[in-house]
Amino acid sequence: MPGTSLDQHRDRYAQRTEGMRASAIRALFAVANRPEVVSLAGGMPYLQSLPLDGLAEEFGQLVAKDGLVALQYGSGQGIPELREQICQVMALEGIKAHPDDVVVTVGSQMALDLTTRIFCDPGDVILAEAPSYVGALGTFSAYQAQVVHVAMDDDGLIPEALVAAIEQCRAAGRRVKLLYTIPNFQNPAGVTLSEARRPVIAEICRSAGVTVLEDNPYGLLGFDSTMRRAIRADDPDNVIYLGSFSKTFAPGLRVGWALAPHAVREKLVLANESTTLNPPVFNQMAISRYLATFDWQSQIKAYRQTYLERRDAMLGALAAHMPEGTTWTVPDGGFYVWVTLPEGFDSAAMLPRAVSARVAYVPGTAFYADQLGSRQLRLSYCFPTPERIVEGVRRLAGVLDGELEVMRTFGTGATRAVRGPQSPSPDTA
Repeated sequence: MPGTSLDQHRDRYAQRTEGMRASAIRALFAVANRPEVVSLAGGMPYLQSLPLDGLAEEFGQLVAKDGLVALQYGSGQGIPELREQICQVMALEGIKAHPDDVVVTVGSQMALDLTTRIFCDPGDVILAEAPSYVGALGTFSAYQAQVVHVAMDDDGLIPEALVAAIEQCRAAGRRVKLLYTIPNFQNPAGVTLSEARRPVIAEICRSAGVTVLEDNPYGLLGFDSTMRRAIRADDPDNVIYLGSFSKTFAPGLRVGWALAPHAVREKLVLANESTTLNPPVFNQMAISRYLATFDWQSQIKAYRQTYLERRDAMLGALAAHMPEGTTWTVPDGGFYVWVTLPEGFDSAAMLPRAVSARVAYVPGTAFYADQLGSRQLRLSYCFPTPERIVEGVRRLAGVLDGELEVMRTFGTGATRAVRGPQSPSPDTA
């Protein structure tokens, strides 16, 4: 009957739907967007600094002069002008690329989906940092790939842990297809893979026959003037590089890309065409106009300064308000701080009480495929003002103090530790 709670289609779904799960971040949006709630959850760029009046005029001219092209179907690979500009953007990170090897996608999330689709059969292993991006974990799960986490420290992915993970998987008869890594200002941990480790990680994967999937949405958002060299720059034959304009321009346009070895590029184009026919032409042309007409590198510098001020506000608030035993990472770019709570806390169980206290975050378990991370949580500093960040951390600390009092009352007090920065190693989960 209409309106019944039973799903009459349940027995008809494909087996792969069992791997689909709701995003912990998307699930928080309805609550986090309420004005009384300080959201330290989603990684939304601070768009208020964009030249909106100039963009409105430029986009209007796009429709008026080139609307018959911008509003029409296009290539499944993306428009040539934008692919050329993407190569210029990647050159800032040492990548020498040809536009023919760039595939434009509907955000880099789609590039993740397409890459997983063409590489992974059910049961194949994807190695991923511990913790790792929740959107990637959801994609891998939907394709029934098995995620094996690899430990990180303050210098990013640990080479010895990567070797051990590959050897253990192969000893168990499991096929390792990909290493998924976010080398710059990692989401959610905020750490950066050191320059010394990058060629080591690339060589380990090349020797083992494992393709590297380098996801780099935050690479231009470092707080200093250092431009970190991409892994792809030194290993073009075994690295698929994913990029996006969502963090450096506007996420609402949903334009990302994949730079792949030539043979892989062909597969990506076919997969792209079967999914969307072509990425939206208007959105591509809008970004191409922005890159050609506006001083986008100065805009990125403005973003860096804004996010640096907000990171400092968050780190200061954490030091001032967090209870004894709380530790956190210190990112040098990007959007996120990774917090580890004292023993006895459960960030997922605590979230409803935090929302009642009008502050939101993402529990740490969302960033692990194996449900680790119960003591951890991700805080985002990119969107709220510094004043709101301080207030949000103060509210969060109040929730923690209340939880700690309950634990003390029931004799399950948290252990004490030195307050301050800490590596995002999974053994602290």
